[in-house]
Amino acid sequence: MNKFLKKMLFLLACSVGVAMAQPVVVYSARNEQLIKPLFDLYTQETGVKVQFITGSEGPLLARLRAEGKSTPADVLLTVDAGNLWQAANEGLLRPINSASLQANVPAHLRDPGNAWFGLSVRARTLVYNTQRVKPAELSTYEYLAQPQWRGRLCLRTSKKVYNQSLVAMLIAEHGEAKAEDIVKGWVANLAAPVFADDTKAMEAVASGQCDVTLVNTYYFGRLQAKSPQLPIAIFWPNQNVANKQAGVHVNISGAGVTTHAKNPAGGQKLIEWLASAKAQSLFADSNLEYPVNPSVKPAAAVAAWGNFKHNDINVKEAGSRQAQAVKLMDRARYN
Repeated sequence: MNKFLKKMLFLLACSVGVAMAQPVVVYSARNEQLIKPLFDLYTQETGVKVQFITGSEGPLLARLRAEGKSTPADVLLTVDAGNLWQAANEGLLRPINSASLQANVPAHLRDPGNAWFGLSVRARTLVYNTQRVKPAELSTYEYLAQPQWRGRLCLRTSKKVYNQSLVAMLIAEHGEAKAEDIVKGWVANLAAPVFADDTKAMEAVASGQCDVTLVNTYYFGRLQAKSPQLPIAIFWPNQNVANKQAGVHVNISGAGVTTHAKNPAGGQKLIEWLASAKAQSLFADSNLEYPVNPSVKPAAAVAAWGNFKHNDINVKEAGSRQAQAVKLMDRARYN
């Protein structure tokens, strides 16, 4: 009996070891150079291999849809809450129950239904020409629609999800009519046709083609590292507004466990680890983003931009109102 029991315990231990060693498969819209060091560290600490496929968010979502139950993906990792909301809304992500994620990810940066969780924060804020604008002239996103900014504003194209999400959040905050007035004001104040990306818009500000623009902070960090002599700086808008929800509009990169995951427990553990204090600095620092975990400080270069108050409307609104935002921008002739 003792020999039989020992053999059974040995076989059970082996099966547990095999289960623990089962790899986690990730579909990632984040570049390999940003995520591979993290996944390598996770493997080093846990012994669990992370297999990943990278691509743009659109094709990755299409792949998940097409694969259905046969998908090998356990985790979807992508940028922008709009994309995560879409994946959850289409039934591509499953709710997960995780006390650590509830503790480490603030409520406005995760899905209320627990289908996805933010892992890093990117702020969409103002960047201005320090030789042509005084900080005292700046205040809010809404104020950039006023006539005093006529011929002084540059914007990135409305075709990019970052601006669609920003306008969606404006709708959530102000209602559609007021948001449309704001966007129409921006369009009326443009100094040049819209730009293909945030970097080109900032370069236009630096050259004096316009005085102010709206960008994701990590683009500012990259340009500042490359060309520190440029006369541009960050301004945090909507900090002294009566509305308690007002603040800088933020978005996230984040992740969820796929509905048809073959290793859902392993996928959940990976996401929990990515939100832990140990992993957060590396995750956020690699792209000059902010940690989603409030107990973790940002990198020194990011902290140098100063502190700011978030707009704490749940970022799911960036997805649920995105179609509404696109139609609004079309009406406002924001190209």
